[in-house]
Amino acid sequence: MTILVTGSAGHLGEALVRRLQADGRDVRGLDIKPSPHTHLIGSIHDEAFVRDAMSGITHVIHSATLHKPHVATHSKRDFVDTNMGGTVALLEAAVAQRVRSFVFTSTTSAFGAALSPAPGEPSAWIDEDVLPVPKNIYGATKTAAEGMCELVARKDRLPVLVLRTSRFFPEDDDNAHVRSEYDTANMQANELLYRRADIEDIVEAHLAALERAPSLKFGRYIVSATTPFSRGDVAELREDAAAVVRRLFPDVDALYAGRGWKLLPSLDRVYDSHRATRDLGWQPKRDFAFVLECLRRGEDFRSEIARAIGVKGYHDTVFVHGPYPVLDTPR
Repeated sequence: MTILVTGSAGHLGEALVRRLQADGRDVRGLDIKPSPHTHLIGSIHDEAFVRDAMSGITHVIHSATLHKPHVATHSKRDFVDTNMGGTVALLEAAVAQRVRSFVFTSTTSAFGAALSPAPGEPSAWIDEDVLPVPKNIYGATKTAAEGMCELVARKDRLPVLVLRTSRFFPEDDDNAHVRSEYDTANMQANELLYRRADIEDIVEAHLAALERAPSLKFGRYIVSATTPFSRGDVAELREDAAAVVRRLFPDVDALYAGRGWKLLPSLDRVYDSHRATRDLGWQPKRDFAFVLECLRRGEDFRSEIARAIGVKGYHDTVFVHGPYPVLDTPR
């Protein structure tokens, strides 16, 4: 078994290569940028390069992408070339190589405008039945790439699973108001209630998908920390999210006070990852309850791999007014 991991210089790609190597598995990291975890350097929309890179590969995890932070710095054509053209090149090479399973890292940003209910409406409960309404070129190209994955799975019988991942990157929030109101650890702890997962759990989901793809054939899955909320909470979560959290976790205020943290007053969406836990046999470990347990013990709630990889950023440039120059709502 030889596993190709695209995007090996990025957060997730590095984490995947690290984990696979630690397990003693044969892995090749591929990226356009050199890194200690990259074995093949080149562009995924270079079809000849991709065909050569696919030689001897039995499984693929395709995590390379232009991200939302690149929307303000890259052209729409750049996004089309990388997120769509690169995915098609990899799919076609995987079919020719008779790859046994292909896992595509997508994003909850694909849901786009569906994540933002109108004023006065309840929080959006987001599961795989919600139709995406892309709001930028990032979401549009990731959704289109998902469609190509489904087409190839159906027509060419390549087992493909699509993982729509929620936030797992460690960078500061790109929203200036959020940065002024919450320190990074506080905000990311809050996000584990409804739209974040630790990168270690994201890695576990990808490895589970790699194993399950041959039997499932095709599927789309939301990958996010298990939320403590239910569909019946959505109206109150929009009006007074902190009250719901206090009801579920009575000691949260005391634990948060020790760090000078505060809860979010309102949530606009909740990601439901039940289908991924059911079909993939995946069980995320780091949820909000885990955060509170870490606060009780005085420990960091982030995984060892999250701390080891740290903040990478998305650009060579350092921006004055935030971690990256994207103004619309982050995923």
